Amino acid sequence: MHAPSRPPLAGPPPLPWARLATLACLMALTWTGCSSPEEAVITDTTAPPVEAVQARRGGLPLSERLSGTIRADNQVVLYPEITGRIAEVFAEDGDTVKTGEPLVRVNDDQVREQVRQSEAGHRISAARLRQAQARLAEAEAQARRSAELNARNLVSDLEYETLAAQRESAAADVELAEAELEQAAAGLAERRDLLSKAIVRAPVNGIVGSRRAEVGMQASPAAPLFTLGDLSNLHVRVNLTDAMIGYIEVGQSANLIVEDFLGDTEPLAGRVARISPFLNEVTRSTEAEITITASDSRLRPGMFLPVDILYGESQQATLVPTSALFTDPNTGREGVFVLTGEPLDPAAVQQRPDALSAPRDVEFRPISVIARGAQEVAVAEVNATDWIVTLGQDLLSANARTQARARPVTWSHVMELQGLNREDLLLEVLEATGRDS
Repeated sequence: MHAPSRPPLAGPPPLPWARLATLACLMALTWTGCSSPEEAVITDTTAPPVEAVQARRGGLPLSERLSGTIRADNQVVLYPEITGRIAEVFAEDGDTVKTGEPLVRVNDDQVREQVRQSEAGHRISAARLRQAQARLAEAEAQARRSAELNARNLVSDLEYETLAAQRESAAADVELAEAELEQAAAGLAERRDLLSKAIVRAPVNGIVGSRRAEVGMQASPAAPLFTLGDLSNLHVRVNLTDAMIGYIEVGQSANLIVEDFLGDTEPLAGRVARISPFLNEVTRSTEAEITITASDSRLRPGMFLPVDILYGESQQATLVPTSALFTDPNTGREGVFVLTGEPLDPAAVQQRPDALSAPRDVEFRPISVIARGAQEVAVAEVNATDWIVTLGQDLLSANARTQARARPVTWSHVMELQGLNREDLLLEVLEATGRDS
């Protein structure tokens, strides 16, 4: 299945040690050619030795290289909700805590005093309500007697109406006292809730980190105390542009590029779990979350790492190794060196792996890149039967050479060479030097 059309991908930058790789392999070519003259057909020593591989037909997995940040599940930053001096700290960096477990206690003497005052105010309001209720009961009793007497014409209408008005006033006093009691109860509850916030508790299960809380420090709602998260479940967050949303979808695979202490990189598998549907109005980007399918002890929340999201496959085209790409220093055009004339014999790769061919015509052919992969590039101007120079381009370009002595190699050899790091290449040079001496 082909991915939606999109602008050509910018491939990975050229390896910074490409010249060292060329040096190591060409030294090996020179030594093998000199040590086994009966296997090498050399008629012109001015033609430089190169390595060449036959191009092939195929499609490339399309990927988008993004920068991601690792986060823990339920990762939260804890802030105090009240201001005051920190009296106690119950947790250290690396401690595992459960929901509700206390982490910090802020000095609460002032808040406790406010609670006592609120409790006293609540009791006063309750007493006033009882007084108002007693006055209302008395006024209602007098109003009932007045109504009975007024019915028998024993009390004047004025006295009856006066007692009825007093009853209404007493009822209003009760409503006012009830409202004051509710207000006092709300204030007391607020003070008690504030007192409970003097102890900062873990909102989720997790591991404590980034501790900033110290006894005696002034705590405030603007100053974080801890970071808390579940390190057993990590994910990566990346930013997607509005254009990327057209071809990156939930469920697509991803490779997380993790570097070890030796500088080697190893991909970890992941998957696009969710994409926010809302774009930032300024950056026109949104956030995506990538789950990590396998745990790795090297991963820590806050780490920055490259992420390749795999979103499809390119169209079928001619594939060449990335090491074959060469930029003409005169024109700035990107291209490859192609051996012309009779093609090399692929059987020579197995039969005579160290042999160099007779001088072959070679030409620099500019290319247009259809898609770029990690180690292969899909191009349009090269045939699948062409032999492409993968090492030695600098020697051809430096003196405008039009011929080269080629050693045919396999794709696996080229891929292995492209995967070598600087230290491995240097070791090859040193070992080869030792053998030659």
